[in-house]
Amino acid sequence: MNIKILSDSTCDLSEELLAKHNITLVPLTVIKDGKAYSDGISITPDVIFAHVAAGGSLCSTTALNVGEYCDYFSRYTQEYDGILHINIGSNFSSCYQNACLAAEDFENVRVVDSKNLSTGQGLVVLKACELATQCQSLDELQEKVQEFTSKVEASFLLDQLGYMVKGGRCSSVAALGANLLNLKPCIEVRDGKMSVVKKYRGNYAKSLANYVKDRLSNRNDLDRGILFVTRTPVSDECLDAVKEAVDMYADFNCIYWTEAGCTVSCHCGPGTLGVLFVRK
Repeated sequence: MNIKILSDSTCDLSEELLAKHNITLVPLTVIKDGKAYSDGISITPDVIFAHVAAGGSLCSTTALNVGEYCDYFSRYTQEYDGILHINIGSNFSSCYQNACLAAEDFENVRVVDSKNLSTGQGLVVLKACELATQCQSLDELQEKVQEFTSKVEASFLLDQLGYMVKGGRCSSVAALGANLLNLKPCIEVRDGKMSVVKKYRGNYAKSLANYVKDRLSNRNDLDRGILFVTRTPVSDECLDAVKEAVDMYADFNCIYWTEAGCTVSCHCGPGTLGVLFVRK
């Protein structure tokens, strides 16, 4: 079968990987000062950070509506035997619900809830590209990709909670306590939901090195195929500490160093870094 893989722009895959696997992204909408922009096309994370640093309000993201998904699906239904679209996790956005409603109008479109975001979602997209060459039907592909989502392990370490406070996802009291104690929260995606699983204390570069060690060392349950190190802007000191830890603990066939897109940038802010990979 000739299958076209689509994904929401929230998967944060690089232009090189998108081109290599013929993946097309469907851009979410970013709202800045009441004006709508297309994620990765008419707005980028550096614009978001500069706007907030200058005193502007936080930007936000909105899901595509059903009609917009229909427009994207219709572009490829005649050219391909089937389309598989992979959404940002359904607990983070209404994208999945809207895409499913749109897919009802097409016999050869299937939709998968990645139960993830950023390159955690990207890992699901890349697996879909691999499985698309092996599966005998679109339904089989959809089923196998959906099963794979539970194997993705995605987490991020945050240096500061300012964006979380402004966005209403963290109280100012909790943020003050974290700042006074110099705590760096580790947020993990589990079962399609985000939760704080650990808090590191002290210098952020050292915290990042310990975070990478905790995630990757003494593990016999890891698929050593792909590791993503995905980040918003961090200092050179932090990046050097992460690179040293990755060299020490990350025995992967491919390691991709990527920048987080607008969704992570809007909600987490600068100074955010994660390691994302697959369990066996």
